[in-house]
Amino acid sequence: MQKAILCLLLATVYTAMSVPLASEYSEDRVYPRYIQFPDGEGVMHTVDLEAEPDMELLDQIQRDPANNRYLLYTRRNRRISQTLTINNANSVTNSNFNANVPTVVIAHGWLSNQYTDINPTIRDAYLGKSDVNVIVLDWRRLALSDYATAARGVPAVGRGLGQFLAFINRVTGQAYSQMHLVGFSLGAHLVGNAGRELGGRVARVTALDPAGPLWNYSSNRVRPSDGVYVEAIHTDGGYTVGGLGIGSNVADADFYPNGGISQPGCLTNLCNHNRAWEFFAATVTYNHMVGRRCTTSTQITWNTCRGAELRMGNDDLRKTGTGMYRLDTGRRYPY
Repeated sequence: MQKAILCLLLATVYTAMSVPLASEYSEDRVYPRYIQFPDGEGVMHTVDLEAEPDMELLDQIQRDPANNRYLLYTRRNRRISQTLTINNANSVTNSNFNANVPTVVIAHGWLSNQYTDINPTIRDAYLGKSDVNVIVLDWRRLALSDYATAARGVPAVGRGLGQFLAFINRVTGQAYSQMHLVGFSLGAHLVGNAGRELGGRVARVTALDPAGPLWNYSSNRVRPSDGVYVEAIHTDGGYTVGGLGIGSNVADADFYPNGGISQPGCLTNLCNHNRAWEFFAATVTYNHMVGRRCTTSTQITWNTCRGAELRMGNDDLRKTGTGMYRLDTGRRYPY
C-alpha cells in the first residue's frame, strides 16, 4: 500500500514538472482592475486600469506630440544638459551635438522625469565608455498623468520622438544607423513607436522590461519591426498579477535574465522591474552577460537552454540576433 502511494506521488510530481510552463510568459495573463505600479522614485501607487483617461490632455498630446524636452549630454557637458528643440536648427548647431559619433536616446517610465535614476545611470555608463551623444527624453507632461492616460498617450509621444530624430537627421546629416533608442517600462513602448515613425530604420531599439498592464494585446506595443535590431530585457514578467513587465516575446531577441520573473537580491516586483535598466547599464560598461538561446518557455523556467550564445545589452550598433535567451546574474553590481 505504501509503495502504491509513493508511486502515485512520484507520478504526480513528474506530471506537474512535465506540464509546459508557457503560461508564465503568456499574453493571456489577466490583470485585476486595481494594481500597484511604481513611480520613478520607487513609490508604489494604486492604479485603476479601467479609469477614464484624461481626453483633454490626450488631445493636446496628439495635436503636438513633440511637446517634450530633449536634453543633450556629451563628454563636453557630462552633468549640465543642453536643450535641443525640434524645428530650431540653432539649438542643435550651437550645442555639443556631434553627428560623427553615435546618438543614444533614453526614455523613462511612468511618473518619472529627467532626474529619475535610470537617466544618469545609463548616461554615465555610456559617457564613461565612449564618445557619444546622450539625449534624455523628458516626457513628464504625459508621464505625470494617471497610468491609463499615460499608457494611451505613449504612441503619440513616441511619434514625436521619431519626428525629432528626423529633424536631427535633416539638420546634422546623422544617419539613423547611428541611433540607439533605449526605453524602460512605458518608455519601452514609447521608443518602439519612435522607431516605427522612422520606418524601422534606427540601428537599435532596446526595450527594458516593457510595461505589461494595458499592453498585452495592444498593437502599439514595441515590436521587432521598430528598428533594424530590437532587443527586450524581461525582468519582472510572469504569471503573477504583481508582475510589472509584459513577460512575453516582443522583439527580435528577448532576454529573460534569471528566468525573467524574480531577480537575485530582490524581494519586490519594483526591484525586479528596475533590474532591467540596471543590467543594461552594467552591460554597456562590461559587456559581460551572455545568454543561451531557448526553444521553449519551459527551458527558460528550468534553465535548460543549450542554444547559441548572444550577449545581452551592450552598446553595439551592429548587433544582430533572434530568439529568446536565458542567462543568470549575480545579486550586486555589476551582476
